[in-house]
Amino acid sequence: MEVVLTSLLLGTLTGKIANIAMVALGLGLVIFFHELGHFAVAKWCDVKVERFSIGFGPIIYSFKYGETEYALSIIPFGGYVKMLGQDDVDPSQLSSEEIALDPRSYSAKPVYQRMGIISAGVIMNIITGMLFFAFAFRLGVASTPCIVGTAVPGMPAWESGIQPGDVIHKINGNETTSFMDIIRSSAFSDGDIMMEGTHLNGEKFEVKVTPDQTGTRPQIGLLPAQSLQIPVYQDPNERITSKGTAAADAEPRFLPGDTIKTIDGQKIENYAELQRTYAAKSSETVKTGVVREGTPDTEIVEIEVKNNPFRTLGLWMEIGPIESIQKGSPADRAGLKVGDKITHIDGQDVGKALNPLRLPNYFSGRAGETIPIVVNRKQDGAQPTEVSLNVVPLDNPAWLEHPVFSNTPLAVESLGIAFHLIPTVLKVEEESPAAQAGIKPNALIKKIKILYPENQTAADWGPIPEVTYEFDDKNKNWANAFWEMQVRPGWPVELTFSQDGKIVEKKINPWVNPKQKPGEQWSLPVRGIRLQSLREIQKADSMGQALGMGVQYTTNSAKDIYLTLRSLITGRVSPMELSGPVTIAKVAYEVAHDGYAQLLLFLGFLSVNLAVLNFLPIPVLDGGHMVFLCWEGITRKRPNEKVLTAATYVGMIFVLGLMIFVLYLDIFLRALS
Repeated sequence: MEVVLTSLLLGTLTGKIANIAMVALGLGLVIFFHELGHFAVAKWCDVKVERFSIGFGPIIYSFKYGETEYALSIIPFGGYVKMLGQDDVDPSQLSSEEIALDPRSYSAKPVYQRMGIISAGVIMNIITGMLFFAFAFRLGVASTPCIVGTAVPGMPAWESGIQPGDVIHKINGNETTSFMDIIRSSAFSDGDIMMEGTHLNGEKFEVKVTPDQTGTRPQIGLLPAQSLQIPVYQDPNERITSKGTAAADAEPRFLPGDTIKTIDGQKIENYAELQRTYAAKSSETVKTGVVREGTPDTEIVEIEVKNNPFRTLGLWMEIGPIESIQKGSPADRAGLKVGDKITHIDGQDVGKALNPLRLPNYFSGRAGETIPIVVNRKQDGAQPTEVSLNVVPLDNPAWLEHPVFSNTPLAVESLGIAFHLIPTVLKVEEESPAAQAGIKPNALIKKIKILYPENQTAADWGPIPEVTYEFDDKNKNWANAFWEMQVRPGWPVELTFSQDGKIVEKKINPWVNPKQKPGEQWSLPVRGIRLQSLREIQKADSMGQALGMGVQYTTNSAKDIYLTLRSLITGRVSPMELSGPVTIAKVAYEVAHDGYAQLLLFLGFLSVNLAVLNFLPIPVLDGGHMVFLCWEGITRKRPNEKVLTAATYVGMIFVLGLMIFVLYLDIFLRALS
């Protein structure tokens, strides 16, 4: 056992070292080819190159060959070619008459040669980027297909009626090739986007979606689908089932590489069917049929998986107004409106006789029936009025779309509505954890912190951290906090609430109501099985086809970068979306896990990114040098030394400031989040 474990750990360590080496080599190549472009054209124009450096700052290692010193410097965020008569640190060299007298100086060369030298780095990155892409497609690139895994409740795509399992074929008339097309069109569109696709039942649809502008970038709220296969992790300690869930306790055990084929003998074709079937049978024990990795599809192993009951505090909160309504839904047809507050259902008070958190189950269990509801509707310039309506719910499972993000409302899928919960307690269940903690009706919940179980730490739960939610007019997070309690089964919570004029803190352990029978328990729509992302392979049949795909991908990547910059300038995309060298290195390391093709694809994008950004008209960058060369070519005069020096230092300050900003995002925000 010890020998096997040691071998696994050594294999994992060796794999990590190999990935780090690949990433370092790849990122170094991107920089090297850029500087090689400047170097090669400078030599061709007979310019004396004094130093060719990969990296900035103090030199770690160097050697001299001919007249040029080749160096590796300590700061690995770029590189430079130092030519006689061209030095960004000393911009006066460009206008120095003395240096210009040397025929081998950069400044002595005609404008067209200097333009060639300056643009060579960018051109080299475009070429190498295209080659990186081409080699990646020749090997076969795994991409995420345009199949919807989740439509986030309350977001534009959800409101338009897009559902899990839908396939998006076209966006604004253009064929889609991967899920990135959805993200790209949402982020960069100037207005509405038209989406054409096919629902899970085969019905065609065409909808207009208006991206939400409230986040750091415009988005419509779609997440990609997962596959039916359990991942095989490199780290032997990585869990394939969530700790404390029914799947973790199932017998026989789920194994890495298992592919789900059936549930209770019913064939499962895709992730959307799996979601719906588990949700529809949420309170039942089900037999999940899997095919083990390396065995024939006919050899199905059935694993008995119990239900995952909801863990609650025993608090019934006040329901908030309807936040959003799906177009064409039962709620839409019945005349419900955004802003309506549901007060009664079947004559029962919502919040005192009916728990708002259980409304998804209530309506799902009454599919096809006519249900009377009463809403409190605001009137312009008048007192709110009561409106009585009738709704006929669809046969959609409850809690199919989870409130997994902050400020996500709770969806009632069978009606097509989503609402927030107000953190005012209307009822406390007898003998519940909340009742034992002394919480009373009308208490106002201020904050909830979900804590690690006693004597347990992050090491016991892997990537799942402790989390804190505050509640106020802007942070309407009760549904999200409630769902996070389910993701962390057995974790205690610390509640901060206002009661009887005092602020009180209580530590509470969520419970599964012992009075509920196993088959009647209020249960989650999931079992705790972790699945791989759904991928499809795009592979060129020949090198010629690969080059064509590389050219197209290069063009699209350059366009994406341009649109990103435009959106940053116009404010459609927040600067918080920027990434620095730390994030780039992390992403590169992660894609290296997926093989050479994914790493080549990432390096290709990085090359194109470097090309486009380097050619921006900012002094110090290649684009800034090109602007001054254009000026010289048009006026036949060299730029004024004072203007050139001032512009260069402004450019340096801007670039350094941007570097500090993205490093701050990488280290202090993303690393701590």
